[in-house]
Amino acid sequence: MTTDNLANTDNLSDNQGDSQKLANQLCHRFYVIANAITRKYKPMLDKINLTYPQYVVMMGLWEKDTITISELQQKTLIDIGCLSVMLKKMVDKQLIEIITDSTDRRKKTVKLTTKGKKLKPLAQQEKQKLQAEYPSHLTDDEYQQLICLLDKLKSGLLEYKE
Repeated sequence: MTTDNLANTDNLSDNQGDSQKLANQLCHRFYVIANAITRKYKPMLDKINLTYPQYVVMMGLWEKDTITISELQQKTLIDIGCLSVMLKKMVDKQLIEIITDSTDRRKKTVKLTTKGKKLKPLAQQEKQKLQAEYPSHLTDDEYQQLICLLDKLKSGLLEYKE
């Protein structure tokens, strides 16, 4: 992605005038939506005693248990430094265990504990309650289209190197 393209990800259209106008900013929309989602998820996450980033890690592990920290970082896209601190807290909560490879001490594997595995049905139940309370305003087709567009934008932003 070029610098010009990166700058354009924050403008809805060059034809809409002032590029510093809030109404023309994608970043502000993402900021508002991210904060709203975090607020809506908080009561659910409090019930299962997880922060949102911890929930992301748990979803990654529920998809594939017994995964290297490197693979988990690639799956969740959480900064490795933040992920390391978070994993220690999750060990303290007895949700996961970290296993050091016997042949290469640098290689560490994350594995769900029984407690971590048992949390999944409760999380699913709480998520269903959340979805019932705050139904989407998108059709299934719009939802899938939005996922595709966001993935496209994300891949472009993650490919950008200064």
